[in-house]
Amino acid sequence: MTLPFSEEPDSDSNIYTVAFYNVENLFDTIDDPTKNDDDFLPDSEKRWTNKRYKKKIYKLGTAISQIGKERSGKSPVLIGLAEVENKKVLEDLIDTKHLRDDNYSFVHYDSPDERGIDVALLYKKDYFTVIDSQSISIDITIDIDNPDYTRDILLVEGELNGELIYIIVNHWSSRREGASETEHKRITAAEKVIGICNDLREKDSEAKIMVMGDFNDDPSSKSIQQLTNTLDMYNPMETLLSYTRGSLNYKFKWNIFDQILITTNFFETKVGSHSFSKADIFDEEFLQQYKGKFKGQPFRTFVGAKYKGGYSDHFPVFIQLKKQ
Repeated sequence: MTLPFSEEPDSDSNIYTVAFYNVENLFDTIDDPTKNDDDFLPDSEKRWTNKRYKKKIYKLGTAISQIGKERSGKSPVLIGLAEVENKKVLEDLIDTKHLRDDNYSFVHYDSPDERGIDVALLYKKDYFTVIDSQSISIDITIDIDNPDYTRDILLVEGELNGELIYIIVNHWSSRREGASETEHKRITAAEKVIGICNDLREKDSEAKIMVMGDFNDDPSSKSIQQLTNTLDMYNPMETLLSYTRGSLNYKFKWNIFDQILITTNFFETKVGSHSFSKADIFDEEFLQQYKGKFKGQPFRTFVGAKYKGGYSDHFPVFIQLKKQ
């Protein structure tokens, strides 16, 4: 296979890429009786065979390996993921052709999501050391007789090239029942993240924090504005959304639900620290539908039950940090 990008880009070794990618239902082909994974089995309507699974894993590994590489000369040091089923799919992903030599590991916890999809963090062991991690649940229950939970929040504390940072990975409730009808769920998640960040700042007033995820809301939405205003965070994704560009497309309208927010101390340029350099959507042509009325939109794995064989229904987003 010829890769659709340059193998040897001009690069800056002091640039480090941090990415987030909703990988669209990364399920294995094995039935888990504790999860609602019946759509992703070989005998399901979607016919999720081992061949299709391996093809998706390979494609995702190829895509991840190239995020930010043109400038940094290397694959991302940190990648938050959404819609992964379990540890097995993460093990298979970091063992794909384009990732296996990069010494990746991951942090993952099973969450109470009824579909069994979780968030995770991939990290390069050569650059990042995990100190601590925890999974934090979000209770969005309104009726006490019908408990309601969404995907857990993942909090990881670690050192990037020796500098202490905190990463909070999210996948907030979808808009499936309507944006306004489900808005309270995402606001509840935002309040939970605000509480986590306040706790971190109580312990360390100079805490450098990244909040990343598929928020199912745009930068202008109430939940995200609550994060940026209450926590005084910078959202570099705010300027990337346009009528012609985003991280996903729904009914021919672009959104940028996938975002990476940072505390403003990422603008400080102290020796040994990492400072914000740029942000972008990784929407290279090979990740796009190449023809038809959906040309330019993410090349999906499925549309409904119809198999398309693509990467994901989202583009990855990323920021780049410069080591001072």
